[in-house]
Amino acid sequence: NTSNGYEQITPDEAKMLMDSEDDFIILDVRTKEEYDIEHINNAILIPDFEIMEKAGSILMDKDQLILVYCRSGRRSKNAASTLATLGYTNVKEFGGIIDWKYGTITK
Repeated sequence: NTSNGYEQITPDEAKMLMDSEDDFIILDVRTKEEYDIEHINNAILIPDFEIMEKAGSILMDKDQLILVYCRSGRRSKNAASTLATLGYTNVKEFGGIIDWKYGTITK
């Protein structure tokens, strides 16, 4: 399901990609406070409201697989759409950490 230049996938599909791919970024677009409490292992944080200004300096390869999540899926859809607008070609949005059942890093 591709809309707005990115693909929406399930948490299960995201986990399969994490297990099978070598070169990808897991992008958490929540706030630093939320990230510090709990996040997916190896996720990098760029809050959704900072994507426009920070993506270019942090996400250098516009063709790299980027897996985006937030808390419930709303902010990650906005962030994924913004990334697509900025020219990122391999963005997959997999919803919220509330639906992630594969373990997280907690404070």
